[in-house]
Amino acid sequence: MFIAVIPAKNEAKSLGKVIANLPTRYLDCIIPVLNGCTDNSLEVLENLNCPLLAPLWFDEPLGIDVPRAVGAMEATRLGADGILFIDGDMAGASEEMLTRLVLAVQNQGLDLALTNCYPHNARYAIRPPAACLLKLREELNRHLQLFHLIGTATPSHGPHAVSGRLLRLANPTDFAIPPLLLARAARAGLAIGIAAETTHLHLGSPLRGAEHTRKITETIIGDCLSALRAKNDQIGHRMLDGRAYIGYHHERRWDLLKQG
Repeated sequence: MFIAVIPAKNEAKSLGKVIANLPTRYLDCIIPVLNGCTDNSLEVLENLNCPLLAPLWFDEPLGIDVPRAVGAMEATRLGADGILFIDGDMAGASEEMLTRLVLAVQNQGLDLALTNCYPHNARYAIRPPAACLLKLREELNRHLQLFHLIGTATPSHGPHAVSGRLLRLANPTDFAIPPLLLARAARAGLAIGIAAETTHLHLGSPLRGAEHTRKITETIIGDCLSALRAKNDQIGHRMLDGRAYIGYHHERRWDLLKQG
């Protein structure tokens, strides 16, 4: 059973398109994780009349990446042997791209199939905060001896797919802090690779302002630091040069993962 998990908070404008782009012939179930929605996201799902949909609803926001972990927990309960993850605002991710991710796991033996959002042939401007983030992503991937395979790719950025083997090995925290999932897979010797390429711009995620960009960048930097310093299943600290990189980290609903 292959399941798609779609974290979504107020993504009614793009949610239908994201679902329309899914490679449904390879999927057995679609789990949108609606959390903190004040728009008509649920109505959008109802109007799709898609028999594969099995949405989860939470009145309150769950925080960054926790909806992904909640979806993974539900997919595990349903007996999934693979999951495709895509955010509810990524309307630019094509069916072809998503199919590549699924088939990389189903047919090509990858346990973690990633999207490279910084392809060499694309032109993009990288500002200093993003450059710092990319440097940390590279440091983590080199530390995990993966840089030659995946460059700076990470499950924090772009659609990706995981195998049942990784799903059974990981814990909910790994999905809530995506670089931990990458580290978990690497340290277990699982197969990790790039299955799709695009740019962040082409994913279709809307611009949300400078403050959001700053906080999301800080969050992922902190997540990479935590994965770099993780040891014996203990999450590492988020400090670098005397500064704690928190961002949205404090908004994560860890209590829900413990309940699971």
